[in-house]
Amino acid sequence: MSAVSDRLPAFPWDKLTPFKATAAAHPDGIVDLSVGTPVDPVPELIQKALVDAADSPGYPTVWGTPELRDAITGWVERRLGARDVTHRHVLPIVGSKELVAWLPTQLGLGPGDRVAYPRLAYPTYEVGARLARAEYEVYDDPTELDPEGLKLLWLNSPSNPTGKVLSKADLTRIVAWAREHGILLFSDECYLELGWEADPVSVLHPDVNGGSYDGIVSVHSLSKRSNLAGYRAAFLAGDPAVLSPLLEIRKHGGMMTSAPTQAAVVAALSDDDHVRVQRERYASRRALLREALLSHGFRIEHSEASLYLWATRGESCWDTVAHLAQRGILVAPGDFYGSAGAEFVRVALTATDERIAAAVRRL
Repeated sequence: MSAVSDRLPAFPWDKLTPFKATAAAHPDGIVDLSVGTPVDPVPELIQKALVDAADSPGYPTVWGTPELRDAITGWVERRLGARDVTHRHVLPIVGSKELVAWLPTQLGLGPGDRVAYPRLAYPTYEVGARLARAEYEVYDDPTELDPEGLKLLWLNSPSNPTGKVLSKADLTRIVAWAREHGILLFSDECYLELGWEADPVSVLHPDVNGGSYDGIVSVHSLSKRSNLAGYRAAFLAGDPAVLSPLLEIRKHGGMMTSAPTQAAVVAALSDDDHVRVQRERYASRRALLREALLSHGFRIEHSEASLYLWATRGESCWDTVAHLAQRGILVAPGDFYGSAGAEFVRVALTATDERIAAAVRRL
C-alpha cells in the first residue's frame, strides 16, 4: 500500500485545518467558501425518484438502465447541441472525481506516457497520472506541447478554479490539433451549465468537432447543477471506440452507479426547471460576493463561469487565507491548483444565503 500512496502528493486540504479553526472561532460562526460542496436541497422530484427506486435488491449494471442512457443521450443533444448520439456514445460513472483519478490507469497508461492538463487545474488530474506512473505536465496552450508520447490531454472549460471559458474557436483549434497528432482528448465540462458572463460550449458541439466524436470524450456531473454531490452521479459522452473498452474494464471492476441513483439521474436530466432555480440562487450569491470582494480591495480574474470567484490582493495566497480566516471566512488557497495560483484564492459560491450575507457584512 505504501508503494501506491507514496506516489501521491500530500492531501492539500489538510493544510487548511488551522485556518478553519481560526474561522470557526468567529463569534458569528464560520462561512466556509473553500471546498465548494453544494448546500441547497436536492430537488423533490429527484428525491422522489430515488425513493421510488429504493426497493432495488439486485445488482445494477455498469452501463446503466436503458432509461438512464436515454436520459443522457437526450440531455446531450438538447443541452449541448450534439447530434446523432446513441447509447454507444455514453457511459455512466460513479462521480467525476473517480473517473479523473483512475482514467490513465484504465487507459493502460504508464511510465513513458504523458498526461497534460491546464497550468491552473483541479489537482486530481495530476493524481490520476501519478497513480498510473505516467508522466504529467501543465500547459497554457495545449497546441504548444510536444505531441510525442502525449497520450491524454485534459481540457477543463469552464475551469476549476479560475472560471475561465474556452471559446468555440479555441476548442475547435485544439480538437483539430489533438486529432492531427493522435492524442486522446478528454474535456472536463462539469460546470458547463453555470456560465455567467460567457456561454460555455462543449467539445461535443458539431461546430467544434465537425460532426465526428473521434478521439474526444466529454465529462459531465450532476453534483453542482442538481445538488447531487452526495449521490456520486456523472457520465461520459463521446467516442464509442474509447467508451466501449472503458465499459468492459469498469464491468470487471464493478464500478457501477447504484440503481436508486440511476433513477434519480433520469429524473434530474429530464427536468430543466430545477437547474434554472439553482442557477438563480448562485447568480444572486455571486453578485453579492463579487461586489463585497471588490470593495474589500480584491481583484477578480476570469470567473465568467463556474461556482467560484478567482480573487487576489496581490499577496501570498496564504496571507489572504489568514486575513479572511480572521473574519470567519474560509477560502481555498490558489496554490492548491498550481504554482501559478500563488497569489490568488478561490472563493466558492456554495454557502447558504444567510452565510453569504454574513460574509458580505464582514467584508
